Amino acid sequence: MTTTYRSGHTRDGALVQNTRDVVLLVARAGLGVLMVAHAKVEYDFGGSLAGVGRLFAEAGVPLGTLTGPANVLFELVGGIAMVLGVAVPVVGVLMALNMVGAWVFVHTSGLFAMDHNGPELVIALGLLSLVLAVTGSGRLGLDHLLVRRRTPRTAGTR
Repeated sequence: MTTTYRSGHTRDGALVQNTRDVVLLVARAGLGVLMVAHAKVEYDFGGSLAGVGRLFAEAGVPLGTLTGPANVLFELVGGIAMVLGVAVPVVGVLMALNMVGAWVFVHTSGLFAMDHNGPELVIALGLLSLVLAVTGSGRLGLDHLLVRRRTPRTAGTR
């Protein structure tokens, strides 16, 4: 026997939704923590935001003195936003683009070159970012509380 709640969800449907929300939380938190940790490593390696800019410029990244510090700040702020579940669709797309840049300019050793700075990790992080951009934060993210969902209108209503 299936129990149907007033919301229209069944017990099985509620279990699936709850599981989905927990999985999205774990994925968001994992990605966000990795991004914040990476921002710290880059900052520590460069010694300052300007130092990170010099490193990016030396690596051949276009406008490295500008994109290096911007990258560190984005990974820090975007990582925190991802953990909290704020603006996940936008942050997810931007993180995916960030990972494309990392692949193109830094991790160029070819696929599966794990001992030679290969791109496997940045590809996986970029794909996870895209998945989260499409799925959103779930009910356990702040987006769920901050964004008012519109309900479709029926014909003849205003």
